[in-house]
Amino acid sequence: MRKIALSLMLVIAASPAFAQRKDCSELKSEIDAKITANGVAVFTTTIVDKDADVDGKVVGTCDGGTKKIVYKRGS
Repeated sequence: MRKIALSLMLVIAASPAFAQRKDCSELKSEIDAKITANGVAVFTTTIVDKDADVDGKVVGTCDGGTKKIVYKRGS
């Protein structure tokens, strides 16, 4: 019973960390670093509204799902 109560307390204490919004520029910088680390030299990442129709691959969402980050390889 104590283990269950302790586990429940830990989950409740950690839940605000999961609910925080990720800043778009911070997330874009992290994604850019990962792409560069994988050896891709020429690419663009763009922050757009979630409803925008753009070419490229969606590689992340930010600002609570109101925006998305789109990746396009090449120039």
